[in-house]
Amino acid sequence: MTGGRHYGMDWLRIAAFGLLILYHIGMYFVPWGWHVKIAEPLDWVTIPMLATNGWRLALLFLVSGYASAALFAKLGGSAAFARSRSVRLLVPLVFGIIVIIPPQPWIELVGQHGYADGFLHFWAHDYFRFGSLEGIILPTWQHLWFVVYLWVYTMLAALLLALIPEPARAKITSIAAGALRGWRMLVAPLALWALIYVLFPTHDETHALFDDGPSHLHYLVPFFVGWLLRVRPVLFETAARYWKVALVLALLAFVPVAWIEWTWAGGTVAPDAVFPPYHLMRLVNGWMAIVAFVGIADRFWNRDHPKRAMLAEAVFPFYIIHQTIIVVVGWYLLQAGAAALPSFLVLLVTTTIGCWLFYIIGRNIGWLRPLIGLQR
Repeated sequence: MTGGRHYGMDWLRIAAFGLLILYHIGMYFVPWGWHVKIAEPLDWVTIPMLATNGWRLALLFLVSGYASAALFAKLGGSAAFARSRSVRLLVPLVFGIIVIIPPQPWIELVGQHGYADGFLHFWAHDYFRFGSLEGIILPTWQHLWFVVYLWVYTMLAALLLALIPEPARAKITSIAAGALRGWRMLVAPLALWALIYVLFPTHDETHALFDDGPSHLHYLVPFFVGWLLRVRPVLFETAARYWKVALVLALLAFVPVAWIEWTWAGGTVAPDAVFPPYHLMRLVNGWMAIVAFVGIADRFWNRDHPKRAMLAEAVFPFYIIHQTIIVVVGWYLLQAGAAALPSFLVLLVTTTIGCWLFYIIGRNIGWLRPLIGLQR
């Protein structure tokens, strides 16, 4: 810790959101279903994409759990914490659903379902139908599902903190932290993930909140581990001690994942016997990568920089706008018949510029700040 703030966690949060943006650019090129796709998807792109699939979202929940615990300590009460989190998360969520998200389902409907009407007609007459159109529930939160889930988890934390007296809370925290000390940090959360998979082996993540119970259990594990890192910072010592071991295990676990994906590429269906080891190795890869990144952040990134505060503030506005930029630009690239490499470069440049413009303009207009996730 440096001056009460762990700068390494700030850098980890910045890197995690940056990687998420790059991942969503990659979704334009892989054969997996998405809002808009290049005319000829590239099977090989699935390998680097899968290299992050096991941990990128869980890492976001871990750093969010850490930040939530820091905010709770600053505000000093469950009610103030819940109020602050609700304003900071729900206001940009509603703004995003109404203003930012609509081009995404419109482009998907036009490109994949033959929807004939223009965007303004869609927004005025079909988007707010509160029902299904060609299998797409409208209105929709699309990539902002993360904000919804994070709000639910912070409200759960606020409720537990309000109901559990401080002495009992401290005892529970000490027991939980003890369960993560030493080699147990590598094993305990992974065991919980494996148990969730064994109990719900056929569950597919929906991002629809109410029918996504196993996903909630999965993401609550890193969220509360992140919370524990803030209230028991001694756990950083464990991550710093074991990050090399965790990194090696993460890399080794990814080998069978990559092999299976490459062997049964594209739309080829793998044998049923392949799925359990595939998913279990993804869990090993995911948790070990998270431990490694936390250890690296503690050992090497726990230092300030003049741009850190601005970058830490910018990541939420970047997150809100980035996917709409990617989908819209990808749609025009598809219409133009652009090849893969030029498409990637155009998407990378336009998404970067668009995110910065969205943040810079929004932060300098007082009434826009809360709409893009910034404090007044």
